Amino acid sequence: MHRPGSSNRPEGETTSRYHPRVMVTELLCVLSLWPALAFAQVTTWEGYMAAGVRAYQQGRLAEAERSFQAGLKEAEGFGPQDPRLATSLNNLGELYRAKGQYAKAEPLLRRALAIREKALGPEHPDVATSLNNLALLYGVQGKYAEAEPLFKRALAIMEKALGPEHSDVATSLSNLAELHRIQGKYAEAELLHKRALGIREKVLGPEHPDVAVSLNNLAALYNAQGRYAEVEPLYRRALGIWEKALALEHPNVANGLNNLAGLYYAQGKYAEAEPLYKRALRIREKALGPEHPDLATSLNNLALLYHAQGKYAEAEPLYKHARGIFEKTLGPEHPAVAQSLTNHAALLREMKRETEAAELEARARVIRAKRGEQNPAK
Repeated sequence: MHRPGSSNRPEGETTSRYHPRVMVTELLCVLSLWPALAFAQVTTWEGYMAAGVRAYQQGRLAEAERSFQAGLKEAEGFGPQDPRLATSLNNLGELYRAKGQYAKAEPLLRRALAIREKALGPEHPDVATSLNNLALLYGVQGKYAEAEPLFKRALAIMEKALGPEHSDVATSLSNLAELHRIQGKYAEAELLHKRALGIREKVLGPEHPDVAVSLNNLAALYNAQGRYAEVEPLYRRALGIWEKALALEHPNVANGLNNLAGLYYAQGKYAEAEPLYKRALRIREKALGPEHPDLATSLNNLALLYHAQGKYAEAEPLYKHARGIFEKTLGPEHPAVAQSLTNHAALLREMKRETEAAELEARARVIRAKRGEQNPAK
């Protein structure tokens, strides 16, 4: 089965101001394409999958959902244990996870896992993929006790099936390390991230883009611990690898710029942060289009920078623009929308526009309460 490369999504440190700057979490085979035989005619199902993956990668999530739903409808006719049905379920489930529709995602991902276990056996790499995806779903919901054993089982399958120094093993190590980082288990996370980095440097070479992902992840870990002197050289090396190995306007270059700018922002080095945020914004707008969630992240980050400097007139339209993209691509009840409302409300309070701020805060509370989040008043 085709395995797309690792995906670097915006995973942020959620504070009262929210600054989603560190793209760290890796998704092992988030979306799967069925391997068409050479010279074979592409089936309707394959077309739906390809179109869905393409739309997903370009941030056109509503279009991706339609394609994946159509593909699933067709795959239901292939038989209850057909691996193509598992692929359809996996892809649609991952889409719902990306949109924050966790209740819709879980039964699809669990069903995909059950099919793969029965059809392929419990130690097949595709079973590890399903375990990983289900663990990611639990992780974003804060269900760490449910996520950890799934990540560990996925890692064990990958190590047994592929060997201890395979690049997919490195990705599984990174996923488990990220869970430990989120839980504050920094020592455990550091060991896993360093092992993943070592595998990638050995197997792929020191200038491979996936090595940059590991450097970025390790930097994010040190950043969470306030080890800033160790963070900057890692972010800079990661950015240098991406700039050399990829086009200068590749989305991963934007990720590297965004992360380095986020470090400077956290240190109050606003003059150094601003040109990096702006360059990342330009790259994302050109490479991903005007309605991609990562573009909204860049808009939000630049707004936060202006907000921190008291440049309220510059910050407010960026907050509004970011929220509009999040609402359109992720849905009006996604956590990113709630956080955008909170960000804008904080700005309005500093501008003494109390009534407007209270309205936005109330909307954010409703979203969080519907999603069952802890401390919905925040």
